[in-house]
Amino acid sequence: ITISASPLCGNSVNAEEYQPPIWKSYLYQLQQEAPRPKRIICPREVENRPKYYGREFHGIISREQADELLGGVEGAYILRESQRQPGCYTLALRFGNQTLNYRLFHDGKHFVGEKRFESIHDLVTDGLITLYIETKAAEYISKMTTNPIYEHIGYATLLREKKTNVTHEEHTAVDKISSLVRRAALTHNDNHFNYEKTHNFKVHTFRGPHWCEYCANFMWGLIAQGVRCSDCGLNVHKQCSKHVPNDCQPDLKRIKKVYCCDLTTLVKAHNTQRPMVVDICIREIEARGLKSEGLYRVSGFTEHIEDVKMAFDRDGEKADISANVYPDINIITGALKLYFRDLPIPVITYDTYSKFIDAAKISNADERLEAVHEVLMLLPPAHYETLRYLMIHLKKVTMNEKDNFMNAENLGIVFGPTLMRPPEDSTLTTLHDMRYQKLIVQILIENEDVLF
Repeated sequence: ITISASPLCGNSVNAEEYQPPIWKSYLYQLQQEAPRPKRIICPREVENRPKYYGREFHGIISREQADELLGGVEGAYILRESQRQPGCYTLALRFGNQTLNYRLFHDGKHFVGEKRFESIHDLVTDGLITLYIETKAAEYISKMTTNPIYEHIGYATLLREKKTNVTHEEHTAVDKISSLVRRAALTHNDNHFNYEKTHNFKVHTFRGPHWCEYCANFMWGLIAQGVRCSDCGLNVHKQCSKHVPNDCQPDLKRIKKVYCCDLTTLVKAHNTQRPMVVDICIREIEARGLKSEGLYRVSGFTEHIEDVKMAFDRDGEKADISANVYPDINIITGALKLYFRDLPIPVITYDTYSKFIDAAKISNADERLEAVHEVLMLLPPAHYETLRYLMIHLKKVTMNEKDNFMNAENLGIVFGPTLMRPPEDSTLTTLHDMRYQKLIVQILIENEDVLF
């Protein structure tokens, strides 16, 4: 790869200095050279032909007959029914001077492996591309990840905001690295909270040519050519995704909701230290609710709590939860508890759950506190910070116990199952662990100044 000698690895790069990378074209050229499918049509009408196959279906014939029909033509293919297993279908495909036979399946779409295709033609086209590239460039593909462009341009540009002096040719390349570019601006933002976050990769079908933003190589094939991070939009080969560091910078445009969104994803997308729901609700509760009897224990109206949830999902940090709109403070406490319950990964994560429960079972108070502190250190930074802030708040709640009648034990009963859930969805485990969940939250509140 050719990258200009701009200070890409330095502390700051502006748009004028940045030169887009040159995308590697070798695999794209190979895809263009790959054999094209040649359908060998059966001259007669075949009885009992499955309705989802066309004239390329030749009925029950042997491998030798199939081989003869293909006539040594590269890319030629037919479909046949197995002689040994009637009702099972085979794709016979000519590639590399030999006939390859694949067991063929249909469940509404055609497939021989993981990928699902609308038509046999598409399946064969993709198969020929893959066979051709993986035959011609096996060694090249195995080394694709050794010198990634990601190391050079990772998050080191500020183009998204400053696209001045960019020519039309550069524009195309710039668009292709838009996710890298967008995250660069966040990385160089002094207010950015540098929580580590894994990418949320999902198999993706790219329309038109696409290049991997990790290794700069073409993503070959007809469908499911690679994976895309559904949080930040990074596009990479499936094999490259294993090498991408945990540096996802979620794009707000891709985060549809506030509730039910992964905690670290939300704080990185909004560039905040903690989820804004937590900050805004706690600020409101401390402003007007600390002396409210049964705070957090008394429930607000469910419909009103849902309204608050919708307000946050719709308006984010601009959501109005003031006393003018929601005079009952229990609606705000209910909305905060619901936020924690709706997290896909609880504040006290599934990974640390059993360790916290084990710590709660220690009978010696000093040893128990030390064990709890050790497990706290295992929480992801955004989870730790959210828990720390919540415990400082709940300590304030207990300091008003003579008015609100809520001590650390009562709050532990309320927040235990809200902040921690067992990894396996077992009612029995939940019931068995409830007293330990309560105890953990109680310990965190009573000792927040020592533990955090």
